[in-house]
Amino acid sequence: MRVGVMIGPERGDSARKVGRMMKDIEWAESAGMDTAWIPQVPTDFDALITIALMGARTSRIELGTAVVPLQAQHPIALARQALSAHAASAGRLALGLGPSHHWIVQDMLGIPYEKPARYTRDYLDVLDQALHGPGPVDVENDSFTVHNPLELGPVAPMPVFLAALGPVMLRLAGERADGTILWMADERAIAEHIAPSINKAADGVGRPAPRIVAGVPVCLCRPTEVDEARSRANRILAEAEFSPNYQKLLERGDARDVGDLCVAGDEDAILARLRDFEKAGVTDISMRLLPIGDTRDELVASKYRTREVMAELAKELR
Repeated sequence: MRVGVMIGPERGDSARKVGRMMKDIEWAESAGMDTAWIPQVPTDFDALITIALMGARTSRIELGTAVVPLQAQHPIALARQALSAHAASAGRLALGLGPSHHWIVQDMLGIPYEKPARYTRDYLDVLDQALHGPGPVDVENDSFTVHNPLELGPVAPMPVFLAALGPVMLRLAGERADGTILWMADERAIAEHIAPSINKAADGVGRPAPRIVAGVPVCLCRPTEVDEARSRANRILAEAEFSPNYQKLLERGDARDVGDLCVAGDEDAILARLRDFEKAGVTDISMRLLPIGDTRDELVASKYRTREVMAELAKELR
């Protein structure tokens, strides 16, 4: 199982965010992490530009977006940006994308959020051609009429992942993508719903077994502090739970909220829980480091303890 870490802008002014993200990616590569996943936060830094910057600071680690919302830009524009970031990072981009949620697309951007799975399929018709250039992109479907020359081509194979939660999107991810990127999916939801659906779809069209990337909060703490970690997860990460897409996914598992999903405890407890994700069919873990503490110094110290321990546990999980 690959072990990766989420690196995002979070709080602070722009200059400080860039510096902190560059330090975090340098740590992730030196610590042996397989992948760094960059969230596309609706209100903040562009994930693909961030990856281009990170590519200049690293030489080995895979750099993934988690995830770019499709409706925010035309597929030709996304292909051009992704191919540029891929080249800037010496062919290490893993392009994660998806149809996002109504509260981002409709409420924030003012774009209709109708039949997202069909729109995703139409989008992939264009994107697939554009990412396998150089050459003309000629696609006409229900959503796009594109006749666009493109001189860019991938400098190396670029894996594409779809954020897929429901049956239709999972089938699409298995048939058309290299895997899926998950959030709010616990072990039972993955073992009984996600993994069987996407693997069956991939097998049905003769594609290789897809990667299943599970995003989970992780906190190294004493057993007596597990409830504190779960409470903090619910306090700072719970916004997305109110999306109908995530609510339906929660109903397929045992977790009722992001606190239940949180992997918290000592080293043995964290390792055991991550092994459970692996048994469920997960191929990649994307850790969202979750520090605990009452002061900034305590939070920073907690983050560093968690990531150093995870660097060691990653060796056992491979």
